[in-house]
Amino acid sequence: MKENLTSAQLRLITLKQQGLSTESSFGDSKSGVLTAISNLGYLQIDTISVVERAHHHTLWTRIPDYKSTFLDELVQEKKIFEYWFHAASYLPIDDFRFALPQMEQIKKDKKHYYKVDPKVMRYVLDTIREEGPKRARDFESKKPTNGTWWEWKPAKIALERLFLQGDLMIAKREAMQKTFDLTERVLPSVINTQMPTPFEIAEQLTKTYLKAYGFTTMGQITHLKTGSVLKKNVAKVLEIMCEQGSVQQIVVEHMPPVYILTELLNNTSLITEPTTLLLSPFDNLIIHRDRLQQLFDFNFRLECYLPKEKRQYGYFCLPILYKQNFIGRVDCKVHRKEKRLELINLHIENHNIQIEEWVAPFIALIKRFSTFNSCDTITLTEVTPKHLSSWFKNINNQ
Repeated sequence: MKENLTSAQLRLITLKQQGLSTESSFGDSKSGVLTAISNLGYLQIDTISVVERAHHHTLWTRIPDYKSTFLDELVQEKKIFEYWFHAASYLPIDDFRFALPQMEQIKKDKKHYYKVDPKVMRYVLDTIREEGPKRARDFESKKPTNGTWWEWKPAKIALERLFLQGDLMIAKREAMQKTFDLTERVLPSVINTQMPTPFEIAEQLTKTYLKAYGFTTMGQITHLKTGSVLKKNVAKVLEIMCEQGSVQQIVVEHMPPVYILTELLNNTSLITEPTTLLLSPFDNLIIHRDRLQQLFDFNFRLECYLPKEKRQYGYFCLPILYKQNFIGRVDCKVHRKEKRLELINLHIENHNIQIEEWVAPFIALIKRFSTFNSCDTITLTEVTPKHLSSWFKNINNQ
């Protein structure tokens, strides 16, 4: 092991691998979206719509000409699919086989939280097989031939259970309304469906993290994963990659042992820093909170799940990145009927960087974000600390 990189260099590497160091680093349009999901490994889906939903926001940050229709087009073209990573996500279609162990486990789990009468599951599955793709709402007024009435809620639960255990796939979406079809009719026949071995699972997970972030640690790879077998296999994968020379283990101050792609070791001086970014709380750069704290010294928690009186910053704060430093966060809300983006509270936290350095690009970014959210106007309610509010007066005209 050798100590040859600083935390600042690791930050640059991660920003590059995440597609954030230069505009259009993953490409443009729909092909850029496909490249982004392939490189990031997954794209988290979220239902919160205070501003544009997280999966669209994350891609908009990386694909300048991004359109919200691109994701569903890629699903219907069978190039990506929906399933569970650490949360509901879009995944590259070639990774389907690595979801099979979880599907199999859910199928065997009689105590899963999606518990439903097997008769309802058979009815839902038979209906889709005979009549074609269905949404949950299609079962609201549905009666099977024997006259038994299935209520909408059990049918909806059955759809989710059949999806999680792999009998159904999501064929398309209309906003957050999912359409389900038989897996055999959605999944391309060329996709490998052989059950992966535990070692293959560890290998795929390790390579996903290395590709997405440029470097990783044992703890980051196995974050939210359970079982000693996985940890042993990940350690073995890393050992093999180090022996092959594709990965090196290095020591970085205040961090556990770091494994980094060898090809990235000597090129950090060529990586450019992003100007200003407004990130989703579910962005791939943000989502691992301990990693974020360790690498960027930024403590971020999403507070929408907390009671109002326990929130420190606001319901749905978006982290603000300037170059390779987080300078604060802003609590945002879109008032769709008014076509107005409200910045409820702009929290400025990094005072080592002079505000005149980043205020102009930040305001330009907020205007772009407003347009992305189909808003015509921006209002700023509060700035913390208050004495900096003069920098943001008449934000619409700056």
